[in-house]
Amino acid sequence: MVRGAVFFDVDGTLVPQTSSGQHLADLLGHADVVREAEAGYAAGTLSNREVSVLDARGWAGRTPAHVRDFLESLPLVDGIAETVAWCRRQDLLPVLATLAWEPVGTYLCERFGFGHASGPRLEVIEGCYSGEVAEHFDETGKRDFALGVAAELGVDPARCAAIGDSRSDLPLFSAVGLAIAFNATSVARSAAHAEADGGDLRAVLPLLSRWLHAHPHIDVSGRPAD
Repeated sequence: MVRGAVFFDVDGTLVPQTSSGQHLADLLGHADVVREAEAGYAAGTLSNREVSVLDARGWAGRTPAHVRDFLESLPLVDGIAETVAWCRRQDLLPVLATLAWEPVGTYLCERFGFGHASGPRLEVIEGCYSGEVAEHFDETGKRDFALGVAAELGVDPARCAAIGDSRSDLPLFSAVGLAIAFNATSVARSAAHAEADGGDLRAVLPLLSRWLHAHPHIDVSGRPAD
């Protein structure tokens, strides 16, 4: 029986110091475009939709198999498999709530055992990416995706946790019972209930464990709640 879910961000959280989009763009040959676009998103001058459109153009003519090969070299923090396994032992479904492209989420689900993944989709025509976006996905979509997963599981969002690092995680942080900022920006830290840092995802496990076993009037930090 599933007692809740833990939603993990990808870029900046599982993928440290860069993004899956930037990593793939480096290999696909449009790194400068994505670097500028992601900087614009971080600064609030570009929407996620605008970034996706610019990035998608660089995928034109490539096959899903080609991109899958590139994902084998995706930089990742340590401890992902162990953290996923811990969640499952606690009857918590590990889920990817991310703005990363659908092939990234699919790859990480298959490699580590996450139950589901969100994300925008690229158009494929005759076996190749066309350079167009088939389905956009933004930060409110990330929250709505997570709430949909919770509803399908029949669990209260208050029994779910989210782990992320940036402003795209804020809507989801406000919707769950525990929000953990991991290697996060100041904006994400200020919106989270707890924070952790380091190169190993297992740094979040004490926070998750404390939250699971806390008495109702004790918050995740172990301090009496106001």
